[in-house]
Amino acid sequence: VQLQASGGGLVQAGGSLRLSCAASGRTFSGYAMGWFRQAPGKEREFVAVINWNGGITDYADSVKGRFSISRDNAKNTAYLQMNSLKPEDTAVYYCAARRRSEVAYNQRVYDYWGQGTQVTVSS
Repeated sequence: VQLQASGGGLVQAGGSLRLSCAASGRTFSGYAMGWFRQAPGKEREFVAVINWNGGITDYADSVKGRFSISRDNAKNTAYLQMNSLKPEDTAVYYCAARRRSEVAYNQRVYDYWGQGTQVTVSS
């Protein structure tokens, strides 16, 4: 599976962005998908996760109520809708897929990673 993340950019605080993660290669629909982010000087951290059919989602406390993860298996694409963005959301955002259908929070259990897309939120 190859993952291509896109949709990042520069936005003012309070604004919105939607990230996309397009998958190619093997079957996408059976895989759980996650979004992670890495801010300058910090370790990569969990942001959001969705199970194989979209029936289960979960979020880091820092983004709960502001971000929404979804997927369209017919399009082999996962999304991260980010609203009410804050300067502390500034980071490189990565999508990841794991060869299991259940959600997971530990990035070490993810098998495939996208290249990352930069999100910068100005104050």
